[in-house]
Amino acid sequence: MDLGISGRKALVCGASSGLGLACATALVREGVQVVIVARTEGPLREAAERLNALGPGRAEWVAADVASAEGRARIFAAHPDFDIVVTNAGGPPPGDFRQWQREDWIKALDANMLAPIELIKATLDGMMARGFGRIVNITSSAVKAPVDGLGLSNGARSGLTGFVAGLARSTVARGVTINNVLPGTFDTARLAGNFEAQARREGSTAEAVRAARIARHPARRLGQPEELGNTCAYLCSVHAGYINGQNVLLDGGSYPGTF
Repeated sequence: MDLGISGRKALVCGASSGLGLACATALVREGVQVVIVARTEGPLREAAERLNALGPGRAEWVAADVASAEGRARIFAAHPDFDIVVTNAGGPPPGDFRQWQREDWIKALDANMLAPIELIKATLDGMMARGFGRIVNITSSAVKAPVDGLGLSNGARSGLTGFVAGLARSTVARGVTINNVLPGTFDTARLAGNFEAQARREGSTAEAVRAARIARHPARRLGQPEELGNTCAYLCSVHAGYINGQNVLLDGGSYPGTF
């Protein structure tokens, strides 16, 4: 299927690895000109080289922290206009809410709620003026089914979800959709790190923790990043103009509810 977005320009955040890179990969394969952003220059440059070897789209990179005003200014100084924006940031650490201070909450809100809103604010009006835009926020399945111990993530990402739900109704008539993708357990380096940390706490091994997680999963496997990347690319396509203000859950059926 031709997604109809060849030649469009996209900003993809957190794109040096994992789910962000998977989204950038899917877009480059559709002929999109992608600007990938992450904080560390070395992995980001390597990711851009791999993307440019794929084609037919092209990748440029900007090393920046999108959670900071300075980082966002650096991106938009080099690339003022985008047709597609994919926001993505790693979640804050787990813990006991009794131990969190105000600074912990502000850091989580900056990364997982306020930075995406600032990126939307910087690009939305241009999209509406041109009559086409796609904004996809990669959040978490914890928005749908909050996880005890992930309160910082539950709170910050749910705040973004509520904001998008209101805003999206006012943009779609001008050709701009805003949706959220909610990943469950995907086979990424971050998840592997979580398994290792759990194994240390429990006196086990990362392989045993991984196997136990898979055994409890309805799909009996972890999600593959390219599955999420392809879903993201479809939501950015010309065919998805009637999908708006939605939370697209990709968890292999783990969520136990009906709605």
